[in-house]
Amino acid sequence: MKTARQPGLWAWLKACLLPSRPIASSERQQALALIAAIDAGGLPLNPARVNQIARNLGLEVSRKASVEHTVARIRAALARGQA
Repeated sequence: MKTARQPGLWAWLKACLLPSRPIASSERQQALALIAAIDAGGLPLNPARVNQIARNLGLEVSRKASVEHTVARIRAALARGQA
């Protein structure tokens, strides 16, 4: 006997588990995506991720540095064309 599935269950699972857009691969793309998200009103929830993006750009970042300071340094690095 077949069990009735809820309509759209597969679509819901697919939307939740699979990314709908490609993941930024390069360090510069990740930094640009972070800055774009912040400019759109988002808040970085994971300071370790922000620090990792900054380190990938070649910046030295203290674990104790504030997220705002790190984001400002990422913006400056992108403006300089360092990344």
